[in-house]
Amino acid sequence: MRVLDLTRLAPGPYATLILADLGAEVVKLEPPEGDATRAMPPGGAGELFAALNRGKRSVVLDLKRPGAVEAVRRILARCDVLVEGFRPGVMDRLGLGHAALLAAFPRLVVCALSGFGQTGPDRSRAGHDLGYAARAGLLAMGGRDGAPAMPGPQIADVGGAWVAVSGVLAALLERATTGRGRLVDVSLVESATSFAALHLGPALLGFPVAPAGQGMLDGGLPSYGLYRTADDRWLAVAALEPKFFEALCERLGLGDLTAEAYGGGEGAERVRALLVRTFAGASLATWQERLSGLDACVEPVLLPEEVRGDAHLGSRGLFPQPGVLATPLHLGPPAAAPAPSLGEHTRGVLSEAGLTPAEIDALT
Repeated sequence: MRVLDLTRLAPGPYATLILADLGAEVVKLEPPEGDATRAMPPGGAGELFAALNRGKRSVVLDLKRPGAVEAVRRILARCDVLVEGFRPGVMDRLGLGHAALLAAFPRLVVCALSGFGQTGPDRSRAGHDLGYAARAGLLAMGGRDGAPAMPGPQIADVGGAWVAVSGVLAALLERATTGRGRLVDVSLVESATSFAALHLGPALLGFPVAPAGQGMLDGGLPSYGLYRTADDRWLAVAALEPKFFEALCERLGLGDLTAEAYGGGEGAERVRALLVRTFAGASLATWQERLSGLDACVEPVLLPEEVRGDAHLGSRGLFPQPGVLATPLHLGPPAAAPAPSLGEHTRGVLSEAGLTPAEIDALT
């Protein structure tokens, strides 16, 4: 399965990384200056690019240069999937409009990944992950005291990547029956709303949504929350069901607090305060030792640099080699080749597409 990747930054490259891990041959087309992630922090030496683009081939083309768009078309003649991340209308201006491509290459699956989708009044609007999460209602769900919460990870970007992969795979499955490809229209803001399904479902039916910090799953219950330890680390207590909370309280020697914890009001706050004092009395490592073997949905809040050392995740093959995070699909080994240098495969890919050495020289 051959994929041409015309995306940059995070959502598109992560989507094509998943496809690469599934065994696709991915060609990443970059502008002469390269994908911006090649120079972004933390180190500015391509760490982000390497995380999102291992196992791909890099081709450099200036699409404004004469002959470049025709070269893209010749590459597409050998491809099954095109993933593009431009704003709606840009592909048309480049001479690579979706309808024209599907007419020229009937079996091609075209995935258009954009902030607001290919239709609608905001389709040309600029955006980034924080704004998409805001429009999806997510930020209002995670804070306390009326303030929205700033998320750490990229929610819409990674969620949109998985939506794109799902759409591409569904379109390829359909193509196996019909012989024809299709357009897969992926909106990052819509992808973000999928994370709010438990809240938006009732809200769409007219049921009230609890204010942030007062819901069952965002801190309203003392049995489901975050607690600081003596060394300024944190425990995630997700003992949502009473049986888990009872087991936790028994291990802590706190007696039966179930009725108060789930009853709301002052009783629940007393339980929360008791848990705050209790967990503040020892370090995270001490609590991990004391709670070892307890089946009560309590986990340490790991720092990003600690995740690599998680024995369970390691045993699952999530870190197949130093510096590599596999995508969580256990359908075979992940793409092992490192991320390509800028334009590393330009001549090879263009030659495979049928361009002559003279034609390649004119484009490079």
